[in-house]
Amino acid sequence: QVQLVESGGGLVQAGGSLRLSCTASGRAFSTYTMGWFRQAPGKEREFVATRWNIGSAYYADSVKGRFTISRDNAKNTVYLQMNSLKPEDTAVYYCAAKRGGNSANGNDYDYWGQGTQVTVSS
Repeated sequence: QVQLVESGGGLVQAGGSLRLSCTASGRAFSTYTMGWFRQAPGKEREFVATRWNIGSAYYADSVKGRFTISRDNAKNTVYLQMNSLKPEDTAVYYCAAKRGGNSANGNDYDYWGQGTQVTVSS
């Protein structure tokens, strides 16, 4: 069983930056693929970024070049550095964990955090 706790959300002006953190409880963190998803009001949940323990990270086209996913296995933590934020990035951001390789499909993920709100003002 894995429990995920996100932090780092908040209110920021357009063009600003935020770094989200997600810390996992339990063992074998390094064996999990970690992903970030988001859900804006009235919209479906969408993929943001994913990173397995090895290999490349993958990003949604809408965030490519602005967001970076990284992980510190010694701290059981995955990060989402968000730069050049836009009002359309406003959403609740969730981290998620799964066994195996990268996936942009939220249905493939087994564990989810409670979410953290990111609001970008224009």
